[in-house]
Amino acid sequence: MPKELMVGTKTSDDAAVYRLNDEQALIATTDFFTPIVDDPYDFGRIAATNAISDIYAMGGQPIMALAIVGMPLDKLPIEVIQKIMAGGQDVCEKAGIPIAGGHSIDVLEPIYGLVAIGLVHPNQVKTNHSARVDDQIILGKPLGVGVLSAGLKKGLLSASAYDTMIRHTTALNVTGIELAKYKEVHALTDVTGFGLAGHLLEVCRGSQLGAELSFEAIPVIPEALKLVQEGIATGASQRNWASYGDHVSFSEPSLNESWIQKILTDPQTSGGLLVTCSPEFEGKVLKAFQETGFLEAKKIGRMVSGPPTIQIHQ
Repeated sequence: MPKELMVGTKTSDDAAVYRLNDEQALIATTDFFTPIVDDPYDFGRIAATNAISDIYAMGGQPIMALAIVGMPLDKLPIEVIQKIMAGGQDVCEKAGIPIAGGHSIDVLEPIYGLVAIGLVHPNQVKTNHSARVDDQIILGKPLGVGVLSAGLKKGLLSASAYDTMIRHTTALNVTGIELAKYKEVHALTDVTGFGLAGHLLEVCRGSQLGAELSFEAIPVIPEALKLVQEGIATGASQRNWASYGDHVSFSEPSLNESWIQKILTDPQTSGGLLVTCSPEFEGKVLKAFQETGFLEAKKIGRMVSGPPTIQIHQ
């Protein structure tokens, strides 16, 4: 591995980071998926926001994007494809970056996403493997996007809950740019397909630490909480638990409910930033989230010495 490659595949981080010089490091990432909503414009916005999030999760400033487009040209009208592209374009404009190119192919099912490119000072790169004992764990967005998407597919989602889902999934995680400036912020990632527990376990494994979470402190979208208690969840949530549930324990038997497991493993599309920071810096991190529009950010636990496992408390 060249010495200039600061972050590669070894630590399951959100993006690759390549040092250009003493002042700049290049961040590169890609993400794309099939629609999770029916509205093509909203699909484009969600996919673009999700892809750009990995730049913010490394502490970087996005500078440009390339579009990844796969569309069934014999099935989708050109107007629908244009709406998907327009959604992605609008998010990139909001992030202050151009879509400078890309690639498109004819496929059986629509896919859309971005290659996102960013810059960061080499000394300000944030990774998921540098947490410390007693770090406070802070989550930037509430959980439940996967549950809401499952409810949408079953026709159970209210109009207000749909609006809430779109609001969270199209909110750019710009707080990462501010958090990169502080040495007291030790680890940074975002919560996406593996759910809160899965991405926190990546932090634990990379940092060789354990974590303790307060379930009551974890922010959850209210309608998602109602739906999951009624048994609504994604298949990915079950697969997530099967892959890492042995590394999650509960301090009280009442917490080991299937719906609680589903919240912890709920796959987030364009989820929130997950931060670990020095105890005395908790207020500064929460203020940074609030000042960038993330009013539901919460401290949810702390890092502890021990094996890379998660214990859930009340």
